Amino acid sequence: MTTELDAAVATVAARLRASTMRVHDEGGRGSGSGVLWDNEGLVLTNAHVVRGRSATIETKDGTKHRARLVRRDAERDLAALRVDAPANLRDLLPAVVRDSKTVVPGELVVAAGNPLGFVGAVTAGLVHRCNARWVIADVRLAPGNSGGPLADAEGRVVGINSMVANGLALAVPSAAVAAFLGTHERAGDGRRLGVRLAPVRVSRSTSALLIVEIETGSVAERSGLLLGDAILDTVPNALDARPPIADQLAAAASLDILRAGAELRVTLAWAATPENSRAA
Repeated sequence: MTTELDAAVATVAARLRASTMRVHDEGGRGSGSGVLWDNEGLVLTNAHVVRGRSATIETKDGTKHRARLVRRDAERDLAALRVDAPANLRDLLPAVVRDSKTVVPGELVVAAGNPLGFVGAVTAGLVHRCNARWVIADVRLAPGNSGGPLADAEGRVVGINSMVANGLALAVPSAAVAAFLGTHERAGDGRRLGVRLAPVRVSRSTSALLIVEIETGSVAERSGLLLGDAILDTVPNALDARPPIADQLAAAASLDILRAGAELRVTLAWAATPENSRAA
């Protein structure tokens, strides 16, 4: 039985190493781990690993690539990076993600990362409990594991390792990562603007949605929207960015935005895109 378990953990470890890299903050202020999240060069890590506007991604063979910060949430301890040339990450495989809401106590989980400079180290343990805030497991983590994957017995990522408390590992649940990335926001008719948004306040009485990433070739790019634009007059609860906002953006013919202190109206180029019928 022990031999079978060792073999199973080794298989999962190999899969996780194929999705995991080192992340070095700009200016040499620290390093941790990261997880390749998709084929477009999106890398997930912890906010406390990346404190600047860019980082360096280092793959297992020591090759380094520049990545820019596209989203950061210090409260949830999450940061998303975009590698400039994702084709250069061909030796890595995007993570297979499982909804953390299905995780139950007692499950075997495996953590991968680069603790104390040991590249590709893995450790296993059992889930103690899982809630909307944390996946908590008796997995041994050390400095350098931060930002790496916590996965189930099949190698599916259920969380992003964040910290240690009372000897237990705490990972940000994959469901919280999905919310952070906005993948829970779907437009009802399939139209998508092609942006990542972060709720902000532009005044005491006015809230908005700040554009923190624009997809290449998207409606947003063709319409002339820019990083740093703040979308105004969306819905009354804009600071609670939930699906109704995505629905309203998908139905809009134009958007009122705040750019460099000036209010502008941008007409959206929906008709120019062949992707209007495809979900986000």
